[in-house]
Amino acid sequence: MTDKVFNVLFLCTGNSARSIFAERIIERWGAGRFRGFSAGSHPRGEVHPLTLELLRRNNYLTDGLRSKDWAEFAKPDAPQMDFVITVCDKAKGETCPVWPGQPMIAHWGTADPAAVEGDELTRLNAFRTAFREIENRIKIFVSLPFASLDRLRLQHELNRIGKT
Repeated sequence: MTDKVFNVLFLCTGNSARSIFAERIIERWGAGRFRGFSAGSHPRGEVHPLTLELLRRNNYLTDGLRSKDWAEFAKPDAPQMDFVITVCDKAKGETCPVWPGQPMIAHWGTADPAAVEGDELTRLNAFRTAFREIENRIKIFVSLPFASLDRLRLQHELNRIGKT
């Protein structure tokens, strides 16, 4: 018997930094038990260069990453999501599409590093902070005992992670 592989969609407004980080981080820390996806309500059309730089510095593959609209994942032929997690406050407040399969939904707000102004070091530090915050939350998430949690308890844990 094989274990279930969970599909997780991370949402942000621009889909250029935070949700992209999450897409790659969950695939590494999920060790084959999770497939990560990301999208935005108003995608910028490209992944932020500092996102790609930081992923590469941490030995993550960046091939195939792109900024995409969340409507791609609401189509009937899209992968069915088990979890949909917003990582920015703007996306949390927007009316989301109807996701096939009734996934669990949570909010893990993280400051937008792409909105930080200043010199290169200041901006890079903002990206590092967002990366670490998302990585820490994902490590907690993938370590949950999914087999022993009912849906209500799992929702509670998802919400708790968003407050850490």
